[in-house]
Amino acid sequence: MATTPAAGTRGRPRSFDREAALEQALRLFWQHGYEATSVADLTAAMGIRPPSLYAAFGDKRTLFAEVVARYRESHGAYTTRAYAEEPTARAGVARMLREAAAELADPEHPWGCLMISSTVNCTSPEVAQAVREQRNANVRALESRIRADVAAGREPADTDPALLAQFTAAVLQGMSQRARDGAGRAELEQVAAAAMRVWP
Repeated sequence: MATTPAAGTRGRPRSFDREAALEQALRLFWQHGYEATSVADLTAAMGIRPPSLYAAFGDKRTLFAEVVARYRESHGAYTTRAYAEEPTARAGVARMLREAAAELADPEHPWGCLMISSTVNCTSPEVAQAVREQRNANVRALESRIRADVAAGREPADTDPALLAQFTAAVLQGMSQRARDGAGRAELEQVAAAAMRVWP
């Protein structure tokens, strides 16, 4: 005679570590990008079957959004941390670029920045736009910080906040690509130091 599950035990418990699986997905998207990473690739790396992936994370796009959020809170947090903890925009950028040199070339994980490289050649406009908006929001936030420093006399009055923020973003994006091309930490640190000599 069949028995029914006791109250509170209905449904099969997840047989995998969700956090570990999410980290595997992060590394896969980071290495290969959104477009080239298939659901089959994800389930193989995460050690789960497709139904478990959909039940735990939703579809590929939803999983990627969670991966991006996780990346920003972990591997990519050096940018927010530097801007928040340093007293000026200049000091924040200098620290951010130094820490980026170490993070982007760290051999313990895929090279470069997931936020910069993962949606290159992405055919999903929604996915590409979501990541692009986050990158552009970072540029606008830095521009506002520089503008405040100009107003407070911490930067020269003729400083162009928008141009300086765009320049910083371009340097970081270039460093990310150089890391993916094999540039090491020392080379990236030299780029970061050169970039700071351009600052007023």
